[in-house]
Amino acid sequence: MPKKVTSPKKNSVPEEKKPTLAALIPRSITTEMEESYLDYAMSVIVARALPDVRDGFKPVHRKILYAMWTIGLKSTAKFRKSATIVGEVLGKYHPHGDTAVYESMVRMAQEFSLRYPLVWGQGNFGSMDGDSAAAYRYTEAKMKKIAEEMLYDIDKGTVDFVPTYDGSHKEPSVLPAKLPNMLLNGTVGIAVGMATAIPPHNLNEICDGIIHLIDHRDAEVNDLMEYVKGPDFPTGGEIFDIKEIARMYATGKGSVVMRAKTEIVEDKNGKFNILVHEVPYQTNKATLIEKMADLVKDKKLEGIKDIRDESNREGVRIVIELKKEAYPKKVLNKIFKLTTLQTKFHTNMLALVDGGLQPRVLNLKMVLEEYIEHRREVIKRRTEYELAEAEARAHILEGLKIALDHIDAVIKIIKQSKDKEVARINLIKKFKLTEIQAVAILEMRLQQLANLETQKILDELKEKKILIKNLKTILGSQSKMLTIIKDELKEIKKNYGDERRTIVNAHEVGSFSQEDLIPKETVIVAITKDGYIKRVAADTFKSQSRGGKGVIGLTTKEEDIVEHFFTTNTHADVLFFTSTGRVFEIKAHEIPSSTRTAKGQSLANFLQLGPEEIVKSVMPMDELGDFKFLFFATNQGLVKKVAIEKFQNIRKSGLIAIKLKDGDFLRWVKPTTGKDHMMLITLQGQAIRFKEAEIRAMGRSAAGVRGIRIKKNDKIVGMDVITNGQATTNEQLLVVMQNGYGKRTGLAAYKIQGRGGSGIKTAKITDKTGEIDSAFIVSAKLESEDLIIISENGQVIRLPLKSVNILGRATQGVRLMRFKEKSDKVASVTFI
Repeated sequence: MPKKVTSPKKNSVPEEKKPTLAALIPRSITTEMEESYLDYAMSVIVARALPDVRDGFKPVHRKILYAMWTIGLKSTAKFRKSATIVGEVLGKYHPHGDTAVYESMVRMAQEFSLRYPLVWGQGNFGSMDGDSAAAYRYTEAKMKKIAEEMLYDIDKGTVDFVPTYDGSHKEPSVLPAKLPNMLLNGTVGIAVGMATAIPPHNLNEICDGIIHLIDHRDAEVNDLMEYVKGPDFPTGGEIFDIKEIARMYATGKGSVVMRAKTEIVEDKNGKFNILVHEVPYQTNKATLIEKMADLVKDKKLEGIKDIRDESNREGVRIVIELKKEAYPKKVLNKIFKLTTLQTKFHTNMLALVDGGLQPRVLNLKMVLEEYIEHRREVIKRRTEYELAEAEARAHILEGLKIALDHIDAVIKIIKQSKDKEVARINLIKKFKLTEIQAVAILEMRLQQLANLETQKILDELKEKKILIKNLKTILGSQSKMLTIIKDELKEIKKNYGDERRTIVNAHEVGSFSQEDLIPKETVIVAITKDGYIKRVAADTFKSQSRGGKGVIGLTTKEEDIVEHFFTTNTHADVLFFTSTGRVFEIKAHEIPSSTRTAKGQSLANFLQLGPEEIVKSVMPMDELGDFKFLFFATNQGLVKKVAIEKFQNIRKSGLIAIKLKDGDFLRWVKPTTGKDHMMLITLQGQAIRFKEAEIRAMGRSAAGVRGIRIKKNDKIVGMDVITNGQATTNEQLLVVMQNGYGKRTGLAAYKIQGRGGSGIKTAKITDKTGEIDSAFIVSAKLESEDLIIISENGQVIRLPLKSVNILGRATQGVRLMRFKEKSDKVASVTFI
């Protein structure tokens, strides 16, 4: 029988190849774990989680854009299925899974995630409510125009290419990056043992900062902050504390307080609502609303009746409907405290430097310097590439020129040659050509012998020589390279720049000591009867002649009228006295600056007003000088005076200024010296003058005493002060009546009476003039000033005070203002 042959066992190792015990190297498991984990950590840091400072991208984002570029998915192309893009990236560049690739691409398309989105998505790409994007088989995408700026010149040798994960293709190690993308769109990433969090910024500001740094290489972070004001989030909102922002830019680390953009408004029923127009960056809107609802349910948030999300494709709009008895400002502050309507962005500007190999925390200047150096290298390599191409083409053109100059001899050599190879050798010998030139001559068409074609070759050669000279000049000059960087940034800014979305507040949250940052200037403040306030520059209204029609000065809501209209400066404290006898204080610069015809914002945005509490008197504190008291007058004629020092350090929740009787409310407040005379004027034309000394100083909670006895249906419409009681012949009482009439009357016509009397007649009230609307004491120094009258419909006239006639006490006055509508009446009067 034949001998049975047994096949070797699968995976068996020949005896002579088996390792011996002597060949095995003992190794500590601790050492092996440390080295293996370190390799893994460095792989995550360098190849996955951290952005390269040069183009601001993590590898996956770079691969997605490069894949879209290579398959022609530029901004002018047709949309293609997202599955196509994901497949292209997975198949050639990124082996880490389709979910990671698609989610990264989706984020690059979300306008609420990136300040300048790089992918143009079509279909459901998620929402601010945390909704995820549709599956990639349903959505489509292509590059945005701004994303193409990241890849321009990539085919000109500007960056290094490395093998892909399987070695079958090449991919860029970094993009040319015309855009300073790392700061523009920011990034968040968690590596092993380190994390990065870089906020987005405004393109205009970053470009201006880079240009300034190129021109001033010794500029410090504070200098750059003249241009880069702070993060600019895609969702808008507000950020606070310029000192913390400066620390963040100086060290690369810091926390920036973000707050939603909110507004307190009054609805048609007289109830207040809080409107949220913009939410903090990376805030989940649905979760925010759910959190507020839970707080209301648990009675941790009181005063809220309903919460509605009225957001649409035009923007965010969350309506928080308040109960009638709620204090709007208090409720809003509580929401800020308890929800993500106010949160922080914790910055750690960690990025890869040294060619994408070394993680490092960078400050603002270092980031911009790294970008400048990267762009300088890109421009150098691009110029070298273009120079090589230009020189190669010029070399060929010089050969063609030689051939054209000796065309007959060239033709003769070619005709006498045995074949193409012999002809090439003969041309090289005869005219001392290079092989490239000889081949180009042999490939030249006969049509190029025509005069026009010949001239084209000569013109092209001339252009190439000029180009070569310019390119060599660029390569030999660092300043020219930097000039190119600046020019490209200016073009980027022109094409893609936009306005800042996030408001930067210099002060800390809850702190408003920013006078050093606010220019001191004269402004006009206007407040309506229903509590809307704004400020405008003092030169907004130009002087006109008496009897003119004026211009539209303020757009009010329906059935609202302007009640207070005064001048102050932006650094002044302004006291607000309310109908309930409370006083609040804010800085004039905190009042929102607005246009002449804007409505303004509700006072409830600034003051913690109670239900049905209305501001009735306003006093700027910038001209108190030697005054010692504040003198009060109520609607029913009660008066009192309180020492000014009792109104220092007013709480945000206000202070009691006067105790009021039922049915009465505070109407006027004026500063006095203690030695003045007071005048009270009523709606129906009565006036009384008495000595301030008749009234002793009282506490803030006192109710006061009677100043004038008024008849039924009458009320106080004016209160003013005769300083030191010394009424000169140049001082008059100015009265302006509801139908636009007015006059000045010398104070000598008003005798001194005891307080509490009925007073004497100060004007003849008729249907033509209407009742008295406003009354003031004016002096000689005010004759060079202007009078501003504003009507209930918002019509304004400004006229010289001296144009108002001086008439007797019991007269009608003269017309000061004509109304465009017969039903219109005077609403408020002030001086400039």
